[in-house]
Amino acid sequence: MLYALIMAGGKGTRLYPLSRSNNPKQFLKIINNKSFLRNTVDRIKPLVKQENIYVVTNKDYYEAILSELPEISRENIFVEPSNKETATCIGLSAVKLLKKDQDATMIVLPSDHYIDGKDAFLDTLNQGVDIVQRRRGLVTIGIEPTRPETGYGYIRLGERIGSRIPSYKVERFLEKPNLEVAKDLIIDGNYLWNSGMFIWRADVFLREMQKYLPKMHERLMNIYTKINTEDEKKVIEEEYELIEGISVDFGIMQKTRKAYVIKSNFIWDDIGSFEALSRFLANYRGNNVSGNAYMEQSQNCSVFGSKKLIIGFGVKDLVIVDSGDVILIMDKNKDQEMKYLVNKIKNDEKLSEYL
Repeated sequence: MLYALIMAGGKGTRLYPLSRSNNPKQFLKIINNKSFLRNTVDRIKPLVKQENIYVVTNKDYYEAILSELPEISRENIFVEPSNKETATCIGLSAVKLLKKDQDATMIVLPSDHYIDGKDAFLDTLNQGVDIVQRRRGLVTIGIEPTRPETGYGYIRLGERIGSRIPSYKVERFLEKPNLEVAKDLIIDGNYLWNSGMFIWRADVFLREMQKYLPKMHERLMNIYTKINTEDEKKVIEEEYELIEGISVDFGIMQKTRKAYVIKSNFIWDDIGSFEALSRFLANYRGNNVSGNAYMEQSQNCSVFGSKKLIIGFGVKDLVIVDSGDVILIMDKNKDQEMKYLVNKIKNDEKLSEYL
C-alpha cells in the first residue's frame, strides 16, 4: 500500500528570527495563508489516502502538529525523542510502517517546500511509485537547475530508463558546491538539484540501510520487535541514545547502487534561506520587500517588515528582518551561515530567550 511520510521535526534555523524553536519554519504562513506543513499535506491528498498520511516529528512539536492537522490521527504522528538526522527519522518511520504493512511503499516529503504545478507533481510521484515497484530502487526527485545554487546538493544523471517523464540511474551525488563549481555544473547540463523528496519500499530502504548503516539498522530493528507493545516508547528512547545520526543522503543515497532520479517539470523551491524566501516578495525600488518598509537609494535588499516601519537609506545587499523582539541585519553573503549564528546565540545564556 502507498503511504506518505512528511518530515516535520526541523527547527528551521536558517530562517531565524522568523523561524523560532517554538514556531519553526514548517508552521509559518509566509507565502500564502496556509503553513508549509498544511500545504504539504493538502498537496499529497489526491494521491495518498488521508489515513495513510503520516508525520514524523520530535516531541516538542507533537501538539502543534495535532492542532495544525486535526484530520490526522494521533497514531499517524511518529515522535522521535531527539533529532538524529534524516536517515534516523526515515528509518524509524520505515520500521513502523513495515510492521503495519510488509508491502509498504513510502513517499518521503519535507514539510517546508514550495511547489507550483500540482498535476505535474502528482504525475512525477506516480512515476516514482512505478519505478519503485518495477525496479525495487530508491527514487529521488531531481529539479533542473535555473541558477548556480550553492545551497543545494546535485545529482549527476546516469543511464536513462524507459519512462514517460525523463528518469535515470543516478551516477553520483555531489554535496553543496562552491559558486565556481555550481556554475560548471550548470554548463555541464547533466546535473539536477537534489530536492530531498524520495520514494521507496520500506523493506528495500531498510535492506540498503543494513548494507551501509549496519549499526543504525540493528538499533532500528530492535525497535521493530517492540512496536505495538508496552515497551515500545521505552525501547525507542533507549535505542535513540545509542544511534549516531546521519543524513539519508550521506548515509545511504551516496552509496547505494539502487538510486534513480526523475527529472521533474514542476516549479520547486526549498525556502531554506532568506535568499530563497526573497524570491516570493514584492519588488520595491530594486529591493524585495514584505511588510512595512520604505527604501530610498537602496538596492538588492531583502526586507521582512512587521509593525515597525523599516527605512533603508543608502544601503545595499542586506537582509533586514523585524520579528518583533529580534531585528536581524545581515549581509546577504552570510545567508548560508545562519546555523552558525544561531549556535553562537544559543551558547550565550543572556540571549537564549530570543531563540
